[in-house]
Amino acid sequence: MNTMNCVKGIIAVAAIMFFASACAPDTSMAEPGEADFPRSNISGVVMWGAGGGTDSLMRPLSALAESELGVSIVIQNMTGAAGSVATQFVYDSPATGYTLLMGAENPALYQALGISLLTYDDFATVFLIGDETVGIAVRAGSPFYSFTGLVGAALNSPGEIRLSTTGVGGLPWTVSAFITDVTGATFNQIPYDSDASAMTAVLNGEVDFTVVKVQTGLASYEAGLLNFLTMLSTEPVPNMPDVPLVTAEFPGFNQYLPWGPFYGVFVRNDTPADIVAILSSAFSAAAQDPAYREVLENFNINFLGLSGAEADAFISAWQENTINALRASGAID
Repeated sequence: MNTMNCVKGIIAVAAIMFFASACAPDTSMAEPGEADFPRSNISGVVMWGAGGGTDSLMRPLSALAESELGVSIVIQNMTGAAGSVATQFVYDSPATGYTLLMGAENPALYQALGISLLTYDDFATVFLIGDETVGIAVRAGSPFYSFTGLVGAALNSPGEIRLSTTGVGGLPWTVSAFITDVTGATFNQIPYDSDASAMTAVLNGEVDFTVVKVQTGLASYEAGLLNFLTMLSTEPVPNMPDVPLVTAEFPGFNQYLPWGPFYGVFVRNDTPADIVAILSSAFSAAAQDPAYREVLENFNINFLGLSGAEADAFISAWQENTINALRASGAID
């Protein structure tokens, strides 16, 4: 090979290498939808306070999902306006899968209640954990020994019996609308930042009663500090089989049951589909852990384990049924 041919060969090889390099993806500036997600820690924004029902489900699940994802999920509690502060924060964050909304049912009602323009239609469901039963609870030593007695006192003194709530759109507020529709009783509603603090207000005697999730009130119930007057359920709760069902005292509640809050993990609905799939797979695998399933069982959570279209259908049906119930109760127009 003469010198000229050698030079031509070198130029040809260089050209091939140049075009190959130009056409290759630049991994340093890769799009967020690439399969190497996640590259860094993830933020999990819980819409209710630390120690509350939502928080208590999200922390152990996130710890298990970390092992699946290979990064940490840093939990942040962001309270306010029935969870809408956290919901707006996640919606305003980049749709990259690095900011998760860890919440309950509340955003499904935001538009109907005038709290926010956002609903779960604006989010993709990473994983829908489950739903649960709630009850009416008072502190041990309360003068109220039955739900009928509590309602009777409220009817005799309208707006004076104190109910701790988590604000408009929160669980106690919603259930109180059902109670008002069925019985006519109204209450003095005092807001707190989580269902845990709302229950603590009952235990401390700051209020007369609240609406408590089984998982939130179980330990205090077993310790004899909290009495459940009734369960908003059509079937006895295994952890509390002696607590009467609300329909035994007020059959009018049948129109609203079965009903209960649900819990899930969400991202903005324009997050790349492959990232949503990675997150869904990680949380689904985490939820299969026997220790976590025991947590759900102990808290009386009905496991759903849904994502994608199935999760969307569940939330849509819950939203329609609850809004119809609130309209029937007169709580909303």
